[in-house]
Amino acid sequence: MRSAYYPERDARGIEWLVDGHGCVPAKLRDRAAVLGLLDRIVTAMDLHVVSTAVHVFPDAGGITALYLLAESHLTIHTFPETGAATLNAYCCRPRVPAPWRALFGELLGARGVTATEHVRGHEPPHGEGRT
Repeated sequence: MRSAYYPERDARGIEWLVDGHGCVPAKLRDRAAVLGLLDRIVTAMDLHVVSTAVHVFPDAGGITALYLLAESHLTIHTFPETGAATLNAYCCRPRVPAPWRALFGELLGARGVTATEHVRGHEPPHGEGRT
């Protein structure tokens, strides 16, 4: 998946919103599985981790994790009660996205994945998207 519109001269970044559906609840509570997913994304996209923060919710709760990147950030929130995982990846320069479907399927057991890509911080073409 490549951006249809990414004018480097006026854009400030590219962002991916990724949702995994039908994930295995036990994997969504498994710190190693969730951080393994983030680590594989870092490798696939050639990102550079500066710092991390991870919170594992008690009992049957999920996990929230943040990787602060030299390129910006990578975050995930898991919801074992609904079998969902939501991820946000933001990079200040264009790059090839990670293989979202394959990674979510392999590491979280996702049966479905939706991924959208958004160019951030650019001035839209004249007359479009202005309020």
